[in-house]
Amino acid sequence: MKYDDVCDDLRAHPRAWLVTGAAGFIGSNLVETLLALDQTVTGLDNFSTGYRRNLEMIRENVSPAQWARFCFVEGDVRDLAQCRAVCGGVDYVLHEAALGSVPRSIEDPLLSNSNNIDGFLNMLVAARDAGVRNFVYAASSSTYGDDPGLPKVEERIGAPLSPYAVTKYVNELYADVFNRCYGFSSIGLRYFNVFGKRQDPNGAYAAVIPVWFAALLKGLPVRINGDGETSRDFCHIANTVQANILAACASEPEARGKVYNVAVSDRTTLNELFYAIRDEVARHNPKAANVEPEYGPFRPGDVRHSQADISRAKKLLGYAPQIRVPQGLRLSGDWYAKNL
Repeated sequence: MKYDDVCDDLRAHPRAWLVTGAAGFIGSNLVETLLALDQTVTGLDNFSTGYRRNLEMIRENVSPAQWARFCFVEGDVRDLAQCRAVCGGVDYVLHEAALGSVPRSIEDPLLSNSNNIDGFLNMLVAARDAGVRNFVYAASSSTYGDDPGLPKVEERIGAPLSPYAVTKYVNELYADVFNRCYGFSSIGLRYFNVFGKRQDPNGAYAAVIPVWFAALLKGLPVRINGDGETSRDFCHIANTVQANILAACASEPEARGKVYNVAVSDRTTLNELFYAIRDEVARHNPKAANVEPEYGPFRPGDVRHSQADISRAKKLLGYAPQIRVPQGLRLSGDWYAKNL
């Protein structure tokens, strides 16, 4: 498996990494994996959606020597000087800092734009000027918009359905232009519904999987938007981490300067997801076994179905997702039961 070979090489030849959004869900999992591989890591976060407790959890999960290789900087990607400072001496950038959530972007498009577009451009400029080897950024399946085709292939997208989707598409456009104009290539990873440990169940914009785990563990009602037949390609965080590391270490010219779907190429309806989560929670809270969901209206800006074609990532990056939804939900259930 190529990922194993890449990890072995990183252990033998440690590199310097920058992870933006390091205190967030995806960013903290990236930092933890990199430190476990004995890499030198700088983390940047302004705690707008990330948490200091995520950094403490990383510290508990790595050795003291590995933790000593981590430098955290509290800062904002909207500050160009800050971006330049953290890019100095870095081999690879994993840019995760962004404001996610379709509903949040609909309520406050200016805030999404400043974080996701202005911040992204600052990071591109800073990484280009610092001469980093590779710049990998979090793109999004929301870019596919209203395109009805399944599975989703990278070359075919529709009209965006939310300000968030616009910001993520603009990221891809800027990345392509920097490749064409400056010869600075980057790799975008279109995430499909990532889930796993440290994904926050709280707040108005929390994702469905942590929200439902928290509700069922606490004996609270679960609400499904729509009829429950909306489907998604849910992707466990371990697969997402693998894709980031493979993308950063990709040296073949044909692999660079592209966007890739990151998923498992499967579909799970919200109804199927609810009952799977209910079964996992019932192992910890038997009272959850008979809970039924409540149904409400469809949420504005949501697409009906989503499933990824991951053949490009498999072919050019060596991506091979190892954890599918059932195993991922088992791992997540165990984590939430211990940490909520």
